[in-house]
Amino acid sequence: MATPTKENVPGDESGARASPAEAAAATSKSKDKITIMFKATGDAPILKQRKFLIDPTKDVAWLLKFIRKQLKLQVSDALFLYVSQSFVPPPDQVIRNLYECFGTDRKLIFNYSLNPAWG
Repeated sequence: MATPTKENVPGDESGARASPAEAAAATSKSKDKITIMFKATGDAPILKQRKFLIDPTKDVAWLLKFIRKQLKLQVSDALFLYVSQSFVPPPDQVIRNLYECFGTDRKLIFNYSLNPAWG
């Protein structure tokens, strides 16, 4: 599942400090995730939160469902997702592969729109 980029202190909700082992496990989990940034294009609504930490084993189809949920779009509403402001990745493409090819500054940038924009 996607998590916001804000760091949460490991431990219980009462504010107790986590053990060093728990803190290390939480840090390694967040290091395994990829920072994804979403930019609205055209008349697309702007997300309240634009950066997310995403599991790199997820595919583009999962990402499309996630964005639809964030934007509160219906299944019948069109949604176009672009990498590098130029091409639409196939739904079965894994996020890790896109990051390795197109990631910059330790993040992967996706543009989204409700109408065709590029390519």
